[in-house]
Amino acid sequence: AACHCAPPANKPTREEIVACSGFLNETFAMTDWKAILCLGSIGWNETAKQLKPHPRPKFGHGAEFQIPDGPVLMGSYHPSQQNTFTGRLTEEMLDTVMQRFADLIS
Repeated sequence: AACHCAPPANKPTREEIVACSGFLNETFAMTDWKAILCLGSIGWNETAKQLKPHPRPKFGHGAEFQIPDGPVLMGSYHPSQQNTFTGRLTEEMLDTVMQRFADLIS
């Protein structure tokens, strides 16, 4: 996770993201990843900063980007209540992304 807290208004500040960056660094150091599923644009952007792809891929639900000599980045809208209650992210949409992610890592 790029941010390990639930900040006010569900919008972490840059300082909160930086404060949590050590957790993300440790996660990336654990193994050679086949794929990384980024939940939300913050997760996507912070992962891209760590992996430094060129050009930097644009976030979107269902987006995929192959990092040269690295993992596939996958994007999904964050499964927050705000996104699920409004229909921005449906169960079917999340299931589709999760199935694709499972295919990539198997």
